[in-house]
Amino acid sequence: MSDDVGKQLERHLPDSAQARLQSLKLNDGVATLVLDVTGLDGLERDRMEIAVKDALRSAPGVCEVRVAMMGEKRARNIIAVGSGKGGVGKSTLSANLAVALARAGIKTGLVDADIYGPSQARLMATEGARPQATAEKKLVPVQSQWGVPMLSMAHLASPGQAIAWRGPMAGNALSQLIDADWGDAELLVVDLPPGTGDVQLTMLQRFKPMGAVIVSTPQDLALMDAARAISLFDQGKVPVIGIVENMAGYACPHCGEVSDPFGAGGAEKAAAEMGHAFLGRVPLDIAIRQASDSGTPLAAGEGPQADAFADIARRVATWVANQRQPQAALG
Repeated sequence: MSDDVGKQLERHLPDSAQARLQSLKLNDGVATLVLDVTGLDGLERDRMEIAVKDALRSAPGVCEVRVAMMGEKRARNIIAVGSGKGGVGKSTLSANLAVALARAGIKTGLVDADIYGPSQARLMATEGARPQATAEKKLVPVQSQWGVPMLSMAHLASPGQAIAWRGPMAGNALSQLIDADWGDAELLVVDLPPGTGDVQLTMLQRFKPMGAVIVSTPQDLALMDAARAISLFDQGKVPVIGIVENMAGYACPHCGEVSDPFGAGGAEKAAAEMGHAFLGRVPLDIAIRQASDSGTPLAAGEGPQADAFADIARRVATWVANQRQPQAALG
């Protein structure tokens, strides 16, 4: 088809379709066009297809109209939350980070990648929920009441069931959770198990995260293990967004005096020494423990603890936005 014929046919299209036109061909009376419908929902796509067919059927030389629609697949970025050892509050941080990001307007999902010791179902009050599956046999995440869709092995296994799997099975389980039908979620917070084992390696090999958040207490031993976690992400060429210092300072509920049972400032100092950002500190507070046990993330409410999580989420969101800027023209 000549350029002149193409321009003539293009003029018959509605302005909205002209703006999305990728190609237009006419062969033996059949007009075939490709439209980029990125960002349109199903109803809007149907309306555009009807409008285009109605417009081109009246064009000279057109007997049949065929419309192909293409859409940019939404980039779903992964933020891995890791630690070198257990017991540093990584899962609590992951849950509250996801809720705080959602409150900030970012469509966020939460993956509990601790296959052997899942805890997010309790933290997010979704115990007992069971995910459905799509026709393509993809899991449909469970909807928490905090605006964060989520998946955990706790949603797939019987309560209290021991997950006695070897590494490859755990890796396949992780893939099933991350490859789920996350809808319009644009960011997945993935709560990794402690250490640097099979699940972490599967994550790096199959689902390279956009960045990693490292959680540690101020204690020297925890910081040594955090450094190992950072080394793993460095080897996988995953940028470390920054370090969070958890259990930083305990205010006595009776006298108000602040003590530091795990030390103070260690994670911030370690971040500076390793050249990583310090994302903030979360206090050692009985309210966080009580909220976690009751499935009520403090990030969903108000108060100093919620503010601590919100500040960390804000820094993570700023980092994510800065990484996306070079790709802004695509989305």
